[in-house]
Amino acid sequence: MNDLAGARPEQPFDILVDGRAVPVLPGQTIGAALHAAGIRAWRTTRFGGRPRGLFCGIGVCFDCLVSVNGAPEQRACLLQARPGDEVRT
Repeated sequence: MNDLAGARPEQPFDILVDGRAVPVLPGQTIGAALHAAGIRAWRTTRFGGRPRGLFCGIGVCFDCLVSVNGAPEQRACLLQARPGDEVRT
């Protein structure tokens, strides 16, 4: 029963977020990894400076935008985290 039909889960890894290591479980999106690490907001609105992070979680809004490996304006809720990713908020 403990064999899980031969499944071999991948090992957790870290991504860098603004120079800080954030743990990731294989298959997590960048947004899920940030949320699991207790990071609830990573940008602010243009007008009013209100904090933003995950809102819809399905790619409809633009509240979770980050730069990933130099590519700007990526939706963190849709982008699966990969080992070696460097995220800028």
